[in-house]
Amino acid sequence: MSEEQGIYVFCGIQTEENQSFGTIHFEGQEREIYTVHYKDAAMVVTKVPMKIYHPSKDNLMMHQQVLSTVMGRKDTVVPISFGNMFHSEADVIALAESLYPQLEKIFPQIKGKMEVGLKVIGKKYWLEKNINQNEDVMKKKQVVHSKSEAAGYFDRIQLGEMAKNFFQALQSDIKSEIHEPLIPLAEASQLNDPIGEKMLLNAAYLIDRDKEAEFDEKVNALHDSWQDKVDFKYTGPWPAYNFINIKLKVEEPST
Repeated sequence: MSEEQGIYVFCGIQTEENQSFGTIHFEGQEREIYTVHYKDAAMVVTKVPMKIYHPSKDNLMMHQQVLSTVMGRKDTVVPISFGNMFHSEADVIALAESLYPQLEKIFPQIKGKMEVGLKVIGKKYWLEKNINQNEDVMKKKQVVHSKSEAAGYFDRIQLGEMAKNFFQALQSDIKSEIHEPLIPLAEASQLNDPIGEKMLLNAAYLIDRDKEAEFDEKVNALHDSWQDKVDFKYTGPWPAYNFINIKLKVEEPST
């Protein structure tokens, strides 16, 4: 008995024409990427065995590869999170129909636009140099070292708070000196929580494709000014992940 086939959804695009985006290697087989339509909303899909797909590194890269391929040819891409499976094309059409009131509003907002990400990570030696120049932190460090472990408990808590406040102040400086100069060049921007103790900025920007070169130039100029102190991780172009809020419930395959 052959496995039941289902439909895996990658993203939505604005088009009324049937589209093909080649093939993708999906868990051991080459599978065609094509569109399923409702009005001018098309879902980019492929046929795969009906089961739950886990977000392994390979699967996530495969999903992202399809989105990158679609973005290379389409200027209005609505990303859909990994792992959304449906029983049939009719179910995917029903999905597009149910999302259509949202998509009608989203399509003009993101047409011709893309997302880029900028993470700013402090270089270890620069962070240590800065914290070692903070008199209050260094005094508290000496107090902690001079006391017994038990006696220094509350001092260590205070030292932790001081270090936290120090990093928050650095993050505020980076926000005003790196993030804020980029805001006028973007259609929209969003600050996300930093990841890890050395990250000072985790931002996303929605930019017009026509302004990509200008935005890149500004990022490069900021990097040149800060490269002795921080590392830049500049990524994209991506679909507008941070600026679109469409949540799909993963359908449980029937057994």
